[in-house]
Amino acid sequence: MTQAAFKENKLHDIAFWGLRAAVGVTFIVHGSAKFNPSFLGFLTETVGFPPEMQIPLALAELVPGILLIAGVLTRISSSILSIVMLGAIFHVKGAQSLTGQGGYELDLVLLATNLTIIVAGPGRVSVSHAIKRIPRFLQ
Repeated sequence: MTQAAFKENKLHDIAFWGLRAAVGVTFIVHGSAKFNPSFLGFLTETVGFPPEMQIPLALAELVPGILLIAGVLTRISSSILSIVMLGAIFHVKGAQSLTGQGGYELDLVLLATNLTIIVAGPGRVSVSHAIKRIPRFLQ
């Protein structure tokens, strides 16, 4: 099977949308939870961030998650989420343990998935593909 035939496979398009949707939903759920006032204690005491960072951090996960599902600005959204995951792995969890309590295995999988989305783009099941006038670097 040639690569061109693989790219034209409708199942491939649906599966890639499913990947974007799974990552998007994960970030929507985690980003929404960061609006909770109880997150402020974790943010300031455990992570050492100022309280003013609560809303930007929540939006940095929520908005790109929504855009990933829709397939708009997917490369930019995945880039933002990759930076968030690098911060989670190295700053919040200290990259100390892959598994177990405080492990960064989920963060690493989300980082790898976001890097894959950056390389692959939005795919054909996306608003970007439907519009067709969006420049490639904005897809």
